[in-house]
Amino acid sequence: MSRYDRHVFVCINERPKGHPKGCCLEKGSAEVRDAMKSLLHERGLKNRVRVNNAGCLDACAHGISMVIYPEGIWYGRVKVADVQEIVDRTILNGEVIERLLIPDPNYAPSRMQFSLLGKP
Repeated sequence: MSRYDRHVFVCINERPKGHPKGCCLEKGSAEVRDAMKSLLHERGLKNRVRVNNAGCLDACAHGISMVIYPEGIWYGRVKVADVQEIVDRTILNGEVIERLLIPDPNYAPSRMQFSLLGKP
């Protein structure tokens, strides 16, 4: 059994200003990461869900990008305003938020889903 029920990696890769691939950090990924950590802490989930910095997730064109395991859900163009919905729907209920999915079959989530609600 894993120590965490879910693991969230948020790209905070930094590229030089004007780089053609873009830069998640420049788009506000540190703020997204911090907002998610804070909300999970407020909800008493910090020991069940781990949020980590990630280097380049190779989804630069879709940044701010994040991936949530164990399902392998890849979200792109994430904003701080999306964090509560991600926690409520994906982290707690295992739902995929279609509008945030990276629109590329290489980033399609696995079909394995589970809910944290009702778990000890």
